Amino acid sequence: MDMLQAMRVFVRVVDAGSFTAAAKLTDMSTAQVSRLLAELENHLHARLLNRTTRRLALTEVGARFLERSREILAQLDQAQAEACGAHLTPRGRLRVHSTTGLGIQLLAGLAGRYAERYPEVSLDLTLSQHQPDLLEAGLDVIITLSRELPDSELIAQRLGEVGNVVCAAPGYLQQHGVPQRPRDLQQHRCLRLADPVFADEWRFIADGAEDVIRPGEAFKVNVAEAMASAAEAGMGICLLPDYVAAPALQRGALLRLLPRYRLQEKQIHALYPSRRFLDAKIKTWLDFLAQELPLALAHHQRILADPAHWA
Repeated sequence: MDMLQAMRVFVRVVDAGSFTAAAKLTDMSTAQVSRLLAELENHLHARLLNRTTRRLALTEVGARFLERSREILAQLDQAQAEACGAHLTPRGRLRVHSTTGLGIQLLAGLAGRYAERYPEVSLDLTLSQHQPDLLEAGLDVIITLSRELPDSELIAQRLGEVGNVVCAAPGYLQQHGVPQRPRDLQQHRCLRLADPVFADEWRFIADGAEDVIRPGEAFKVNVAEAMASAAEAGMGICLLPDYVAAPALQRGALLRLLPRYRLQEKQIHALYPSRRFLDAKIKTWLDFLAQELPLALAHHQRILADPAHWA
């Protein structure tokens, strides 16, 4: 017996006042309605209705069961409406993970603007240097930063590209001089960012030629913002992502070195489980990032390209 169907028919019988009227409303025969109510009573081991040829009357048990049935069916209808409308209206909790620097410098500000646009969405942004398992962590979207598209069964959407620049504090350069070529960095204290892409070597490309520099071990840290702070304190020369370097360059706390050389970029991707029945809060977040993130990255590029911020 389908308990939910039986509860719905029971409520219809009470509201309609007869088996015949309920049968018309439920597209069933009167005999089917009568049989289903009998099966429901047998299943519950309780009499729900007293029947005569002219009228129906609820028993005490039937009245209580009717009240609970209405509550359960109303909650079920509400849950079904919310689930069916999930792809139409962005609402609920959106769980996003990102690398620390990208989250602090870019996503946190964008999240505030997204929240203004979609006030029914509550956004949880978690930051760390290690990428969690999306499904095990109960996440909706992971924002990654890597040289290549991550090897994953998840759906990946490219959101932009991040470059890297070499920087140092004005005080450090005044004391130790300004390197003019990548090979000059071998005479300087080069700080090392614990990064899977740039951990062991910095590759400079210009005019089709490539120079490779290996940073030292005098100072090593795994968060780019901490590296920027160390460089601002005059500890040495560092390699920073665009979005970390740009604010420090704009403040004058750091200066860009070797601007004519290009370093390898990283790709920003959003990872999510499936395109099928994509929840509206996920779709609007992805669409928002696809529109706004390139604008933020372009703003940083303009700062980096300004000679006023070069050594």
